[in-house]
Amino acid sequence: MTEAVTPYDKPDQPPSESPSAPAAPASEPAFSPSDIRDGAAIALVIGVAGVLLGLLWVWLAPRVQYVSNGEAVYLRDTESEARIGADGTFLLLSVGFGVLSALAVFLWRRGGGAAQVIGLAVGSVFAALVGWRVGLWLGPSSDLVAAARKAGKGVPFDAPLELLAHGALLGWPMAAVVVHLALTALWGTRDPAPELAMWPSTYYQAPADPPAAPPADPSGTEPPRP
Repeated sequence: MTEAVTPYDKPDQPPSESPSAPAAPASEPAFSPSDIRDGAAIALVIGVAGVLLGLLWVWLAPRVQYVSNGEAVYLRDTESEARIGADGTFLLLSVGFGVLSALAVFLWRRGGGAAQVIGLAVGSVFAALVGWRVGLWLGPSSDLVAAARKAGKGVPFDAPLELLAHGALLGWPMAAVVVHLALTALWGTRDPAPELAMWPSTYYQAPADPPAAPPADPSGTEPPRP
């Protein structure tokens, strides 16, 4: 009778059966639907607030005045700094609105997040553009000929509101993002520290010494010699 023998697997051949590898966990999306809704709501509300920026700019900006002699239009005061003052007023108002919007977003969602920062930045840029265009629309007319005819010869009239330094449009978004990041870093919620994983020891351990052979019995008899 012969006994079945299991064939020997050679080292260079793959094993006949291998355990299935665990499936990799599915990657989570970068932004959840709630984060997207929050970012869109922030951008929309801040963008609408740009109308208030335009109203305050028209109200607080210094005026540049022209005068007509019946043939041409001249600056009433050639040394006036009202044009620079209009740009400075817009910039200061934008920075103030940026600080307020960052504080409002932080108090609403203290946890922070990339979606909120993106919504804050996009909404701030849109709000600055809205405030600029609303100020130009509500300010004095840009038709100097019609304004001079309406005012009459020798009567000063207001020049159209202008923004000479277009870099002032970045005042709101820059202030909003910087202040929001600072508030989040100082008083934002902290994630719990991850627990340290206990990994098994993998150091090399030398094999134990083989047991020593027992000593020869001195009382034993020698084997017979031939």
